[in-house]
Amino acid sequence: MAKTQIDYLLLRKCDRLMCKDFKVIPGEILTMQHRLLVMDVGIMLKRRKRSVRGGPRIRWGVLTKDKAQELEGRLSTVGAWRSSGDTSTMWSTTAHCIREVAREVLGVSAGVSGGNKAEWL
Repeated sequence: MAKTQIDYLLLRKCDRLMCKDFKVIPGEILTMQHRLLVMDVGIMLKRRKRSVRGGPRIRWGVLTKDKAQELEGRLSTVGAWRSSGDTSTMWSTTAHCIREVAREVLGVSAGVSGGNKAEWL
């Protein structure tokens, strides 16, 4: 009893859309355990720019009870909750105020992370 396995082509997650169709041709035996893999791959001439990771972020992890009280006090003085207008305007104004006060109280990260080197697999 012989076992066979399809050979794989390793791609990044973002490049999976390039593979249109693939199949194994059962009659073509290259060696005892390998079969011919046929795949349609659309190769782009211009690659999409990947999003830049590791930008500066608000340090929400340092939020303690003391900092939460300070955050609450500053937000009440700023008046983020007293915005008027339609819903989307009120939401954007309130969210902007919360982000600005959180940046002042909690601080901002440097934006550089080591990341996992094998994450793209």
